[in-house]
Amino acid sequence: MLAIFVFVIATTASAAQISSGSVLSASRTAIDTQSGVHVVFTAHSGSTGIAEKIVADVGTTAGSETIFEGSADVAIKLTPTFAYVSGNQSGLTTLFGMSSAIAKKLGDRWESWKVGTGRYKNLESDLTMRSVTTLLPRAKGSKASTVVRHGMTMYLLTWNTPKSGSVPKLSNSLVVSAQGPALPSLKSAIASDGTKITTALSKWGESVGVQAPPSNRTISSSKLGN
Repeated sequence: MLAIFVFVIATTASAAQISSGSVLSASRTAIDTQSGVHVVFTAHSGSTGIAEKIVADVGTTAGSETIFEGSADVAIKLTPTFAYVSGNQSGLTTLFGMSSAIAKKLGDRWESWKVGTGRYKNLESDLTMRSVTTLLPRAKGSKASTVVRHGMTMYLLTWNTPKSGSVPKLSNSLVVSAQGPALPSLKSAIASDGTKITTALSKWGESVGVQAPPSNRTISSSKLGN
């Protein structure tokens, strides 16, 4: 999504009724009970016009995602025993950070890393449920209110992230269910340079099973020299 969500009605609840700390605590508890979630991340640069999209399904011990930016694409899979990556040349080099030589050597196969390796651990943190809690802000500095969306009351958390290095200042918002489990459904951010970012979460509780690529289509990172 390149557009920021629009709410029909917004009302601020009193501090006695709602606080960002209570919403975040309830949300963390709700997320911890989930087996999986479908995630769609989109970013549209305000300066270059470049759009990036990530479609992922993350579970407790497995996950998969596909990243698109222009003509570049990369697919990543995580199972309890191995992590895999494959993509076209531009995707492997610009999106995954692989050297041109290694990307050429890999071709259309899947590079693999065994559980316990540094690369596996990095991909595990991105492709399992632990990555979802990183969407939640700290209670300090965030404000909570309620909104009505499609006839349903939702919590709305808002906060600002200051500029850090090359990352511009961000104005953030997060929509969390106020009925039933306090699960987040949409995070949006607008950067000071005009970049717009959204992360949509759906299919909470889905079963995420990832099938490893055929063994004859994989090559270990050690054999690639990567």
